[in-house]
Order: sequence, then structure tokens, then C-alpha cells
Amino acid sequence: MEPEVTQDFIPLARTDSSSSRPSNVFFKNRFNRFFWGDKRRPLPPPLRLVTGLGLLAVVGTLILMLPGIGRGDPLRWNEALFTAMSALSVTGLSIIQVAEELTLVGQIVLLILIQIGGVGFMVLAVVIFQLMGRRISLLNRLALCNSLGLIDPGAILTLTRKVLLSVTLIELGGALLLWLHWRDLYGPGRAVFLAVFHAVSAFCNAGFDLFGTAGIPTDGLSLSILAVLIFIGGLGIPVLSDLLTWPRGHRLSLHTRITLAVVVVLLCTGGIGMFLGESLPGGSLLEVSWPRRLGLTFFQSVSARTAGFAGIPIQDLSAPSQLLLMALMFIGAAPASMGGGITTGTFAVLVLALWGYARGLPSAQIAGRSLDPSMVRKAAAVLTVSLFVVLLAAWLILLTHRESRLDPVLFEVISAFATCGLSTGFTGELNLFGQLVIALVMFWGRLGALTIVLALAQQQPRQLVIYPEEPILIG
Repeated sequence: MEPEVTQDFIPLARTDSSSSRPSNVFFKNRFNRFFWGDKRRPLPPPLRLVTGLGLLAVVGTLILMLPGIGRGDPLRWNEALFTAMSALSVTGLSIIQVAEELTLVGQIVLLILIQIGGVGFMVLAVVIFQLMGRRISLLNRLALCNSLGLIDPGAILTLTRKVLLSVTLIELGGALLLWLHWRDLYGPGRAVFLAVFHAVSAFCNAGFDLFGTAGIPTDGLSLSILAVLIFIGGLGIPVLSDLLTWPRGHRLSLHTRITLAVVVVLLCTGGIGMFLGESLPGGSLLEVSWPRRLGLTFFQSVSARTAGFAGIPIQDLSAPSQLLLMALMFIGAAPASMGGGITTGTFAVLVLALWGYARGLPSAQIAGRSLDPSMVRKAAAVLTVSLFVVLLAAWLILLTHRESRLDPVLFEVISAFATCGLSTGFTGELNLFGQLVIALVMFWGRLGALTIVLALAQQQPRQLVIYPEEPILIG
């Protein structure tokens, strides 16, 4: 009797020509173990996300190094790695000129990497497995919840299908509007690819563009369409799902209401702040009419929250405006969105906790609801780890780029951490070590602080002893 083939046992190869191919079984079992989990040692959901994104980065790097991707000579390994990581993390920072140095095939590959990075590879993996008729295990549902930043895995598969349908419709709608506007400027044929590429790049908050050194079109209609796509992509999947069901008598959740309020406050603060900064003596928009100046600054406020399109040359902005952009980038977009940063949810929880402490309340409260103290601890952990990552990366780059100033380096690091893509022009000055540091920061920023920490940390044993408390001085 032949041994039964299980997930944990692979029979030896036979010598006849009609034998099965054990190597195929080996790789198939390894593939299944990664996505479906080993029954003995299931891979934790955070580690699946980290490993999956890392594997995608390797695959994307190898594809971008193939002949026919780059114009002329193939891309070097560091150029391909940096570009693949920037696309998968939907950042937009680049050490190459995408419009000039990538062929049409290379730009299509880049577009696919952006789409995978924006939607999330776990979403695509689950959809593929459903099409194959495979059952989605609980661990994969939990991994998908982590990928989307959700809490309840119950209806995750239904939400996944809605996510893909909504993303497709929004991107197609944006591409159609851009094509109708750009067809006379760039020709109907060329405008099709430009419209699709920039609609996907804007909605995924990637920031890659195909206009080279000229930059994106800054006319009012182009900026409006791109801003709407960026805004929707930065709201987050739970908020979009909540808004779609809201007109039918459904009450908006507390998360949705807080997210919308924080987004509006940040948008107005950034737009008005940059308008003032660029309207005073020394500003870069003094000679621009005030309505267009207002439109440019508000677009830049939208884009700063992880999109990365530069309606205004960043290096021309005044120091107050650049500082304001760094703050907006660091906060970033909403949780479970296409953007990065510490997220508006973390920012809101920290502000509410501070306000509750100042009022002497036992917990953070808003709209007749109290926040779980564990949420405040998580928000504090995200802030602390994020500050540590940004400061460490900036220190490493300053240490290896001795001629560089602090402000462009800090701006670059925060942009990479927030998966934003805005730059003062320092990206091209990075040496090999600096490129690797920024690539790692983009990797970290896409997955989030808690995902990385949970993936790297070992499970702690249950605490059997509780030690007595003793205060220390703070403040």
C-alpha cells in the first residue's frame, strides 16, 4: 500500500517515467502552507503580511530587471528594488525617471505593482483562492483583516468582493474623466494609458506620474479629478463601505464620523496654512492669483496625506509650508486606506486621550462613547515606534551623507515612512546605503508599526506574578 500523500508528507519519487513529480508537490505544499497555514505551526497573520510583501518585492525586482523593461540597458538591481518597493508600498519616490527610463511594458509592470500594493496582496490572494474553489481559513481571514485594518473577520469575504468592485468602478470613472479632459492635449490613444495610469496612481495614493520633469498638469480640472481620487482612496475601506450603506437608513459609525472630521480639519489646516505661507514675502506663489493659489495649496494639502503628487515644486515652498507638509505626511491617511502614516485614527485617539486627561476623565470620551484603554496604548505604541523609525532612518542617512542638510533628509524620511512620495529633490542624491534605508522605511510604512512589531515579537508567556506598583516622575 502506498503511503497517503498529506500536507506534511511527500513520497519519494519513482523511477518510472509515469511517476508523479515530487518537486511540484513540494512547491505546491510550500505555497499552501504559506497561505493556508501549517496545521502544526500556523503562520501568524502579521508574519504572513510581512513575508508576503517581502516576496512580492523580490518578484517585482526581478521582473523590473528583465530586458525590455528599461530603455537601453536593463535596470540595475538597486534601481529595480527601490522602484518595486516604492510601487508596492504605493509611495512614489523614485531614483529613476519613470517616464524616460521605462518602456511601455515597464510602465505597465509598474502599474500592476501599484495596483497590487494599493489593494493589498492578501485581497488578491483571497479572490484567486475563491475562484479556485478553495475554502478561506480563519487565519487567512485574520490576515486579511490585518491587511485591511479591520476588526471583525466575520463578513470579510463579502467586504473583499465589495472592495474590489468599488476600487474598479472608482478607478474606471476617474480614468474616463481624465481621458475626456486629456484626449485633446495628448491625443486619444496616448491619453488612454495616461488616464488609466494616473487614475490608479491617484486612487492608490502612489504618486507615480508619467510626465517626467514637467510634472503633472496643474490646470484646475486635472487637479480636481486627481484630488477627488486621492481623497476617496485616503478615506479607508470601512469608511467607504459605511458611506455606501448610509443613505438607506444606516447610521454612520463612530469611526466614520471621527475619520471624516479629522480629514476635513487636516485638509483645511494644510490648505489655509500653506496659502498663508506662500502668500507672505518669500512665498513661491506671490505672483499667482489668489483663487489659483488657494486651489494649488488645497490640492497640495490633499496630496500631502500620502498621495505624493506635486502641484507645486516642493523645493520652492517656504520653510513653514515644508514643515506643515511634514506634519500632514506624518499623520497620513485613514486606517485601512491606500495611504500610510500613523493614520488619522491614531492621531484622533491620542488627541481624545489628551483632552480626556486634561478634563480629569477616567477614559477618552467622544459622542457619548468611551474608548477602550487598550486603544490608547496601541496609539501610543504606534506613535513611539514611528518616531523611533523616522529618527533612526534620518540619523543613518545623515551619518552616510555628510554634506546633506537636516531638512531635506527629514522630509525624505517622513515621506517614505508615510508612503507619500513628495520630495525636495533629495532622492537622486541617495547613495546605495541611503537607498536601502529609504526602501526599508517604505516597507515599514506600508505595513504599519503594529504589524511589523507583532510579526517580529515572540509570543509572551502568561504573566503569573503581578509586581507592586511604584510611581516614577514624568512631565
